[in-house]
Amino acid sequence: MSKETIELMVEGGKAAAGAQLGQSLGPLKINVSEVVQKINQKTASFKGMKVPVKVTVDTESKEVDVSVGTPPTSELIKKELSLEKGSSKPNLEKAANIAIEQVIKIALMKKDSMTVNSLKAAVKNVIGSCASLGILIEGKFPKDVNQEVDQGIYDSLINSEKTEIDADKKALLQQQLEEVQAQLKAEQEKLKALEEAEKVVVEKPVVEEKAEEKAEEGKEEKKEGAKEEKKAPAKEEKKEQKK
Repeated sequence: MSKETIELMVEGGKAAAGAQLGQSLGPLKINVSEVVQKINQKTASFKGMKVPVKVTVDTESKEVDVSVGTPPTSELIKKELSLEKGSSKPNLEKAANIAIEQVIKIALMKKDSMTVNSLKAAVKNVIGSCASLGILIEGKFPKDVNQEVDQGIYDSLINSEKTEIDADKKALLQQQLEEVQAQLKAEQEKLKALEEAEKVVVEKPVVEEKAEEKAEEGKEEKKEGAKEEKKAPAKEEKKEQKK
């Protein structure tokens, strides 16, 4: 039995009959539109996310099997937080603040496709993805939360697989995000002010040097002028003597 496999990355519920599918399925005389419809049906629940899809075709019977994998961790995080994209400057600007419960939820979804042997290890993988996207966890930087996970601070939540948060927790997460964003902004403004001050200090001696040079030039011009004045009377005396 001969089979052909096509691997795709599509937006949930929005697959289209592109070149990759057409070139692969066309020669096998498989109806591309029907395959696309099947993909969209199976990925409908992942609307707004990129999902890996594997299309397997039996070249003899022409049977088509569509299997859907879990979206990349970054896509699941953005979906959970209703984010269109992460921060373009993850170390300087924070895009969102996620609860550890939400991290556990995503870790549970991805655990089977990760090369990890525990939920705790999967949680740490998700934390790493949060760092890349510029996302805080519990109002803290991901590297600090990673250390707390190692210390066992979240063991009870991880072991109980707690994944839900209430409205009060959501409000707290937003407050924490705004506080950290304000702090980072203040730090950046302070750093910018220091850089500007350093520029002034560097430029000032240059200005002073130029002023001194001009002053010296002025002195030289005065000396030259004085010499010329002394020469002039001497010439006049010589003229008188000739007469």
